[in-house]
Amino acid sequence: QVQLVESGGGLVQPGGSLNLSCAASGFSLTNYAIGWFRQAPGKEREGVSCLKNSETYPYYTTSVKGRFTISRDNAENTMYLQMNNLKPEDTAVYYCATHQPVYCAASYYYPEYDYLGQGTQVTVSS
Repeated sequence: QVQLVESGGGLVQPGGSLNLSCAASGFSLTNYAIGWFRQAPGKEREGVSCLKNSETYPYYTTSVKGRFTISRDNAENTMYLQMNNLKPEDTAVYYCATHQPVYCAASYYYPEYDYLGQGTQVTVSS
């Protein structure tokens, strides 16, 4: 069965950290760029970060630069999003996705995805 399964979301206080995981099954992540985007209540979806492969620089949206880190483990067929110094405005449902490499470059065109995770809720609140 081809799927992406996310884990690691939850409730955290401002300044805290979470590490989101997204495990792929039924296909290999090696052939794809990976990415994370989010949707907050009442707001449009936002591309957070994407990465073509380990040899390229990742893309980050401005608001998360220096706080979030995207990574991939091709051997484990899993992608990650380490989120540090979380802020209330980071509250959203976070989705992992795979893309053709062309959609992850100087910008991240997240709507064009091949596979999509089920989403995981991240809530930052005191």
